[in-house]
Amino acid sequence: MPELPPPDTSDAATAHTPTQASPHSDTQAGATKRPAPASTGLDALSADATGAEAWAAFGAAGLLTRAYRGGEIRDGIDPDGLADLLAATDAHCSIPATLSASVQLATALPLLATGTGPAVERTLRRTLTGRATLALAATDTSAGTDLTALRTEAVLDDGWVTVTGGKEWIANTTTAEAFLVLARHHPGRHFTSFSWVLVPADAPGVSTRPAPSTLYASSGVGHVTFDAVRLDRAHLVGRVGLGLPLFARHIAVERLAGALWGVALCRRILQATRHRLADRAHSDVTLWHLPHIRQRFASCLLRVQELQALADRFAPDVARRHDTRAAAMLKAAAGTTVPYVLGECAHLWGAAGFADGGIQEVRAQAALFGIGGGATEIVLEALADSADQILGKLARPALQSELATGPRTPA
Repeated sequence: MPELPPPDTSDAATAHTPTQASPHSDTQAGATKRPAPASTGLDALSADATGAEAWAAFGAAGLLTRAYRGGEIRDGIDPDGLADLLAATDAHCSIPATLSASVQLATALPLLATGTGPAVERTLRRTLTGRATLALAATDTSAGTDLTALRTEAVLDDGWVTVTGGKEWIANTTTAEAFLVLARHHPGRHFTSFSWVLVPADAPGVSTRPAPSTLYASSGVGHVTFDAVRLDRAHLVGRVGLGLPLFARHIAVERLAGALWGVALCRRILQATRHRLADRAHSDVTLWHLPHIRQRFASCLLRVQELQALADRFAPDVARRHDTRAAAMLKAAAGTTVPYVLGECAHLWGAAGFADGGIQEVRAQAALFGIGGGATEIVLEALADSADQILGKLARPALQSELATGPRTPA
């Protein structure tokens, strides 16, 4: 899928005499592809590459381990490295392809790394080098995001685990070499009733089908069914009963990834939009010179800067302590900022935004930011539950103490 072209942000790009852009000029949405810089070794990666193709290219270039401290996945996420990788993927690939990478980098692979044994190590090695993709299969066919109600079952007996059930709307489904499956091993909604199982995609009883989504087809999104898939217990990942606690920890990092990616995406779209506005004639000036357009654009700049500031503030807490409250803050901020910015930019592109691969298509894909990793309304509810703690952290203790004891006497 073609993407918005890269803007030329040099002074020369905005100082020329405005002209009416032709339908085939490089300032039209989707008119050109963005080549990868030669220094990255990703020259052959096209803007319409699938998620699996992008993952393979980044893996072959040895870039995927940059998301982790010291290049070691078990040492945890490196926020700067993760931000760099997501920005690079967004710069070279479509939103679906970037989603494919983000889920693996931030959630699936760190979760898998909590396990041990030959099956886990082989999948980690192959996925981190780009030779395979891994699908995170947490969302249940019937339960949706209510994970404690999921019906996918893992029956444990005599050294074996048998997985039965299904998952829907899973990125990388149609390309995955293996699925990391959240399954119920005990009845009831207790948080200790769930475990993770690594299920090879070619195991007997595994079947997949693509989801009916043109917008996200290149992410490999689809549905998977497990029909009494029997595996040895070495395919259990982590301790039995820690499925939900582990997921809660690592979904925090996925929410951080969403904020980091949101900044990169908004920055790219704003650059392309700024270039277009400066290139579109209006009377004796350009669209960029109209006050109401500049103000709308500036509002977008402000929102992205706020999201960046939140990411800078909370990234260490999420990466090192898996702070779920901080992660909810980032998820809510990204879920409101990205749709706002892309909505404003889509308006500013006018009719050209409806071209194939144009800003309106990107805007529709970016609606994911308000849904994936927990709907915005859900995380806002979590923030409301933490209102006292959040307000307490906003207090200024030094001034409060001085007010309580009275003003200090001048020396």
